[in-house]
Amino acid sequence: MSDVPVVEVRGVHKTYLQRGTWPWSPTRDVLAVVDLNLKVEPGEVVALVGQSGSGKTTLSRCVLGLENITQGQILLEGKVWHDLTEAQRRPLRPRYQYIPQDALSALDPQQTALEHVIESMMVLGGRDLRGATDEAKEMLDGLGLSERFHALPREMSGGEQRRVTLARVFALKPRLVVADEPTSGLDPDRQESVLEALISNLPEGAACILVTHDMLQARAWANRAMVMLEGQVVEELPLPDGEPTHPYARMLFDPWGEHDLAQSTST
Repeated sequence: MSDVPVVEVRGVHKTYLQRGTWPWSPTRDVLAVVDLNLKVEPGEVVALVGQSGSGKTTLSRCVLGLENITQGQILLEGKVWHDLTEAQRRPLRPRYQYIPQDALSALDPQQTALEHVIESMMVLGGRDLRGATDEAKEMLDGLGLSERFHALPREMSGGEQRRVTLARVFALKPRLVVADEPTSGLDPDRQESVLEALISNLPEGAACILVTHDMLQARAWANRAMVMLEGQVVEELPLPDGEPTHPYARMLFDPWGEHDLAQSTST
């Protein structure tokens, strides 16, 4: 296994320009990510945790080049990624995959589960139709969808929709998977089964960034947690046994504890 990090984020800033309510209103800079550093090693699952607006989704999208950074560097497998053009990134994208929060909107309403995976393997993976069909069936079967090959997205449950998005990703054997709140909107039992399918099917040596606000999920499935607040990492925790010390991190991991959120946000 390579000792080069799959992801290396160096001093990254991401600033958005926020416009006022009216055309004549002044604009202002909004700092979404502030001087952030992160490494994700081969075979490692790192959870980005925090409440809405903490910057975790913005950071994950910057890592994949879905958002441009304002300052800093992003390297994937030791090679500069942040300043490549999209034409330069395109042939590399099958190696670096994104699992969106809203599975239904990511699926074509007119394609079956099997057709979704076949298309990904042919268009992005370079397989021929026969090979793609055989591999797609095997992948869907391994994810518990052997009876749902010909189901359309609207005919699937939320958990099944997410498993189809997983099948499309894992069929490409990526080196990095970024999963943005992959269990959003599911009941607890389905959340666990989707996360188990996600983590257990990662290709050997692949890295994963798991974006979540659920601290129990982070403890159960990640090797490390990066706790984010206002675009910054305020604490890094080894998991599953690491105990937070920052007030904000303590509040997240123990929401019923006697911690003062006002204190955490001013720290």
